[in-house]
Amino acid sequence: MTQTIKVAITGAAGKMGQEAVRMVTSTPHFQLVAAIDRENDGKLLSEIEGMPSVDVKMYNDLHRAFTEQDVDVLIDLTNPLVGRKHMEIAFEHGVRPVVGTTGFNEKDVEELSRIAEEKNLGAIIAPNFAIGAILMMKFSQMAARYLPDVEIIEMHHDKKMDAPSGTAVKTAQMISEVREPKQQGNPEEKEELQGAKGAEFDGMRIHSVRLPGLVAHQEVLFGGIGQTLTIRHDSIDRTSFMPGIRLAVETVMKLDLLVYGLENIIE
Repeated sequence: MTQTIKVAITGAAGKMGQEAVRMVTSTPHFQLVAAIDRENDGKLLSEIEGMPSVDVKMYNDLHRAFTEQDVDVLIDLTNPLVGRKHMEIAFEHGVRPVVGTTGFNEKDVEELSRIAEEKNLGAIIAPNFAIGAILMMKFSQMAARYLPDVEIIEMHHDKKMDAPSGTAVKTAQMISEVREPKQQGNPEEKEELQGAKGAEFDGMRIHSVRLPGLVAHQEVLFGGIGQTLTIRHDSIDRTSFMPGIRLAVETVMKLDLLVYGLENIIE
């Protein structure tokens, strides 16, 4: 018999949070037990326009939600300013966090990994939950072995908090594992406008585009002698992230450490 996983969601009233609420409430072996939102404290989800008609209590305080409800997994879809704090609170209450917030640096991941190991709790931080995006990163890493000249262009909606995106940074990190650091282009080239060549990562360049109408898109461009290769992924709707979040919730229950990147749980 499949274990019922009791889930709380932070950022439940946001666009991604609303999709996560619909995913959790439509998954038979998931049970939504709390929704955390800065507003609407004390209300039921069924009272919020656009939400499923379920009588799940909303909280503006994560500590109180964990105290009043029995929670197995926290899905955090907020922002980099509070994502780490939410993970620390989850660990404090023995709850496994699944975090889609980007903006974690290497030190953050190291410190949170230590806490997870001390608590013997699983945790997953995923810069991107779209399965296609994970494949895009894996294929890019494969290509970089043979085509080491690479630039990354990531494109997101104009409300995004961080640049470059966590997906772009993670892609560059994965490529750097198989590619020797290399300064690309003409070393004597001069930027007539500062930043025109994008951010630098081990000699690669990362470019960020922010426009209304976009959701989440990334191209990885490779150049070689007489040829180019483009690997691209597009999330055209936020529902694209839900299968990955569902997989992460199921997987985190089997972990006793922190995993950074969904590619590490996809075989």
